[in-house]
Amino acid sequence: MVTAVRSAWREVPPHQVRRFAAQAMEEVPALARDILREIRREYPQLPLIPDEFGEPRALVGIRQSLEHFVAHMTVGLDRPHVHPRVFQEFGRGEGMQGRSLDVLQAIYRLGVRLAWRRLAEIGQQVAIPAPAMYELAESGFEYLDGLVAESVRGYAEAAARQAGERLQLQRRLMEQLFAEAPPGAGRGRGYRRPAAAPRHGPPAPAAGAFPPAPASRPGAPPLAEYAARIAWPLPERVAVAVLLRPARDAVAPAVADGVLLDMECERPRMVVPEPDAPGRRELLARAAAGWSGAIGPAVPLPDAAKSLRWAASAVDLMERGLLPTGELLQCTEHTEALVLLPPEELIEDLTRRRLAPLERCGPTHGRRLAETLLAWLETRGGAPEVAARLGVHPQTVRYRLRQIRELWGGDVDDPDRRFELELVLRARRLRGELG
Repeated sequence: MVTAVRSAWREVPPHQVRRFAAQAMEEVPALARDILREIRREYPQLPLIPDEFGEPRALVGIRQSLEHFVAHMTVGLDRPHVHPRVFQEFGRGEGMQGRSLDVLQAIYRLGVRLAWRRLAEIGQQVAIPAPAMYELAESGFEYLDGLVAESVRGYAEAAARQAGERLQLQRRLMEQLFAEAPPGAGRGRGYRRPAAAPRHGPPAPAAGAFPPAPASRPGAPPLAEYAARIAWPLPERVAVAVLLRPARDAVAPAVADGVLLDMECERPRMVVPEPDAPGRRELLARAAAGWSGAIGPAVPLPDAAKSLRWAASAVDLMERGLLPTGELLQCTEHTEALVLLPPEELIEDLTRRRLAPLERCGPTHGRRLAETLLAWLETRGGAPEVAARLGVHPQTVRYRLRQIRELWGGDVDDPDRRFELELVLRARRLRGELG
């Protein structure tokens, strides 16, 4: 059997409650003005934004909240509270202006304290018992929690809209960065460095304050426009990373401020400003923990597409198993693989022509001769140096070198042919076909 909780407020005679509510409702307009005046004294930075009738929206919100709470007293404190929707707008406004809710919550608490002081006086005047007033106070704090919740809801909506708008502008900025400049276009399409660009940029613009792309400014640089609208200071140099998703629902890398990240692509992309700054590489490695990918070389900002191209090429090799996965590779540390492996058709054709003599040998012996030839080309030493590199006896190397000279003849003495032979043999080693 459930025992009903005793309510001191319900035991107050109805005529007393009506009298209390009527007197409180009569004083609401003046009380709302007093509360706003005190709030303005405590928080002079609070903007007074008028509604469509020219009345301060803050005053309207205070008055509505008082009226709702007083009306709630007459129907019973155990009923669900009704909160004015204007408090969602207050929270939304804080989000759009880039402020936190701390000041807004402090203002709410101040308003409730001032309102309760007057309600307590009215309660004494109409002889409301103390236990009932305590219960009314608890209901007031519950009502305050609801007002805060409404503001949090509006704040979250504004933050989500701001994030969506920022991501859209960020993607447009990245598209501009990756647009290849036509021949003879100089420093890059859409790029014009501001005369005095601040190193750290202005404060982030407010959500909802992103203006539409200016169409009335002929010749305006789109890159600089988009960068300014998301408060991204144009760097001198950038590096672009391409990532491989470890899973479809993988959490995005926790990149530092200033790093542009586009997760909408099949292969997410990052633009890293000033990649050679101290500690930047370590920060990126930690941010991309659990992800595979590659970061292209550092290039001047207008050449971002070139860095992207090298990073994408490295990721192609990672997917083919020709470069290691599980970390963020630096393209500059895998130059040989990136130069020799992507032009597959050209290298294969050159390989077929330059290594044709090996067709006279069996697979195993042909591979050993190829390894010996590569070691000789790389060291340009005698049999002992090549033998040490291969881990075989020098006499074995001498025997193989004689065979190599018989197979290739004068080609091994021609500088151009030696260069081509080393290229194709290095490519075979990168593909794992040579030891």
